[in-house]
Amino acid sequence: MASRIFTVPNQLTFLRLGFLPFFIISIHYRRYDIALGVLIIAGLTDALDGLLARSLNQKTALGAYLDPIADKLLLSSSYVLLALNRKISWWLATLVLSRDIILLTSAAVILVVSGYRSFPPSIYGKLTTALQILLVFAVVLLAVTNWPWLKFGITIIVYLVAGFTVFSGFHYCFTVARRLHEQGE
Repeated sequence: MASRIFTVPNQLTFLRLGFLPFFIISIHYRRYDIALGVLIIAGLTDALDGLLARSLNQKTALGAYLDPIADKLLLSSSYVLLALNRKISWWLATLVLSRDIILLTSAAVILVVSGYRSFPPSIYGKLTTALQILLVFAVVLLAVTNWPWLKFGITIIVYLVAGFTVFSGFHYCFTVARRLHEQGE
C-alpha cells in the first residue's frame, strides 16, 4: 500500500505542495523574482508528475485527488495575494475563487447525497485552468521584467479568464446536473 502512495509522481506533487509557502511568502514580500522561480519549478514538477504517472504506470487515486488540489491551492493563493498587492483586480480574484468554491461545494454535496461520482474535468475547465495559470505567470513576469507589451497581453488574458471562468462554471453545473438526472432514472 505504501508503494502506491509514495510513487515518484506523488512525491513530485508533495514537493509542489511544499513550494506553496515559499510562493506565498515571496508574493507577500513582493519578491516577484523568487515567486517567478517557484512558479516555473511548480509548473515543471506538475508536467513531470503527470508524464511519469502515465509512462511508469504509477497513476494512483491519491495522485488523482492531490494533483488538482495542489494546483488549486497555488492558483487560489496566487489570485488572493496578487489582488492584495494590486497586481490583479479584486473582481477577477473573486470570480475565480467563487467558481472554485461553487465547484467544491457541489462536489461535496454530491458525495454526501449520492456517494462518489466521477465527473472528470471538461475541456472548458482545463482551458480555464490553463488561462488562469497563464495570467498568474504573466502578472508575475511583468512584475519582474516590466515589459510594456506584456501589459496589453495581460489585459486580453484577464478578459479570457473572466469569460472562461464563468462559462466553464455554468458548463460544469449543467453537465453535472444532467449526469445526475440520467443516473437517477
